[in-house]
Amino acid sequence: MAPAVSTAALIEEDPWDMPELQDTGVKWADLDTKGKILRVLTISAKLILLLGFLYMFVCSLDILSSAFQLVGGKAAGDIFQENSVLSNPLAGLVIGMLVTLLVQSSSTSSSIVVSMVSSGLLEVSTAVPIIMGTNIGTSVTNTFVAMTQVGDRNKFRRAFAGATVHDFFNWLSVLVLLPLEVATGYLVKLTDLIVKSFNIQSGENAPALLNVITDPFTHSIIELDESVISGIATGDPEAKNKSLIKVWCQTASNTTVQNVTVSNCSDFTCWELKNVTEVINIKKCNHIFVNTNLSDLAVGLILLACSLLILCTCLILIVKLLNSMLKGQVAVVINKIMNTDFPFPFAWLTGYIAIVFGAGMTFIVQSSSVFTSAITPLVGIGVIKLERAYPLSLGSNIGTTTTAILAAMASPGETLGNSLQIALVHLFFNLSGIVLWYPIPFTRLPIRLAKALGQLTAQYRWFSGFYIIACFFVFPLLVFGLSLAGWQVLVGILVPIVAVLIFAIIVNILQNHKPQWLPSALRSWDFLPQWAHSLEPWDRVVTIMVARCCCCCKCYCQVLNEPCCVICAFLNNKRSLMIKYESNASSWN
Repeated sequence: MAPAVSTAALIEEDPWDMPELQDTGVKWADLDTKGKILRVLTISAKLILLLGFLYMFVCSLDILSSAFQLVGGKAAGDIFQENSVLSNPLAGLVIGMLVTLLVQSSSTSSSIVVSMVSSGLLEVSTAVPIIMGTNIGTSVTNTFVAMTQVGDRNKFRRAFAGATVHDFFNWLSVLVLLPLEVATGYLVKLTDLIVKSFNIQSGENAPALLNVITDPFTHSIIELDESVISGIATGDPEAKNKSLIKVWCQTASNTTVQNVTVSNCSDFTCWELKNVTEVINIKKCNHIFVNTNLSDLAVGLILLACSLLILCTCLILIVKLLNSMLKGQVAVVINKIMNTDFPFPFAWLTGYIAIVFGAGMTFIVQSSSVFTSAITPLVGIGVIKLERAYPLSLGSNIGTTTTAILAAMASPGETLGNSLQIALVHLFFNLSGIVLWYPIPFTRLPIRLAKALGQLTAQYRWFSGFYIIACFFVFPLLVFGLSLAGWQVLVGILVPIVAVLIFAIIVNILQNHKPQWLPSALRSWDFLPQWAHSLEPWDRVVTIMVARCCCCCKCYCQVLNEPCCVICAFLNNKRSLMIKYESNASSWN
């Protein structure tokens, strides 16, 4: 009789399957009085700690934004003054990305754009690509957050995919809508029609919801004068000499009519009557750096280091707490609520409800970065599926625009139209992206691309850092530098690169689905050197570099170099050198 063969080994485990959540805890009915009291106290303490860590996480993001503004805020204002560069749509897109990366706040960069449009320094059509760029720049925060789960391969695969699905949505939307906007101007025309159709009056300021809770703490650390960056962008010469650190929180202005000397008179002194506004300082702010003698850069670097430390610590502790809390019946219930679809025939409505929920939560916290950064660890530990995180991220894109619309409604009457139009451009850009990449399941390319990138970064975890540096820093800086050289240089260099990328994508698709349509030489990339079509050689290089760095740190004080050499080789050929490592371990001691 032939031996029985198990088919379990033949079934490959899907790496994207959610981890099985089982109710392994003791049931409530089986606990005695002491056990019930202890469980209630434990859950209450964990909830209080979780809320505390979430509060510190949000506050650290706010302080991180202030730190980036102190370090690069004036540079961001100077970048916006390059009107000749801004006339290039691609350069405007990149500048929007760079400024949002510098200040770590799409709201701040958008408000700069609005102030420039209101003051007449930018046309609405010129500002549209910059608004699109701010949408991309704000998605880098949750990508950084996913890096905190790099220690566990499966969690990192899910977390990085959950973060980059937001990136891919923004990149793909820009890839389609920016050329369409340049060719037709549909966003400008649509929003102009809406603004002119409704007799919209100036309203109140945007409601401060989450800021009411976080501002008392963050303003005790640092408070910034946001008007300085806007002043630099709008060409105010006095703004360049001002510090971003706010000193006087309560001021009053007194406007009087005075005789002002006119410098254009040739032979004699003459005057003219002008309104002169004098600012009277009443009350100082109460933050730590109100009386500091340090420069903005020094204060920014101090806050940057501290906020990053607190941010990473809070994220790690939040993930640990969630892992301990989301067990047993609680995990099963939350998993069902977050990932279960409505019954047929209303299953298609589930995703749209998630979009509305994401928009509402983002409106409450008034930051898409905070909301998407909060759900990224949940995707990593398996509480939220990637397919559910996608519509939540789309909703966060909508929610962050509603705050800008309410803020624009508070503009003065003479600038209300332009301010509101730019805010509506941001809204309809995101709505257009949702129409492109969500309603039909086949068009949900961001999910497939995020899964492919998550799978790649799980295998080669160093590639996640390369992705962040290349997409959010190297590429924008390259395009910005080429833009300064002129549009001819920009087109001459980027067009061949884009053409090669499009050709490679088309060939890859045909290799996977219709290889018979290709000539025999192109049915695989084997004719190229291995480093040109595989990450394996690059992985060996990175492994050797990391091994040598680790060896230099660990073996610096040791006399013998043999252990260091063996460890370096061990990382390249783990299985073959394991025996040598174990046999020589006793002699090293």
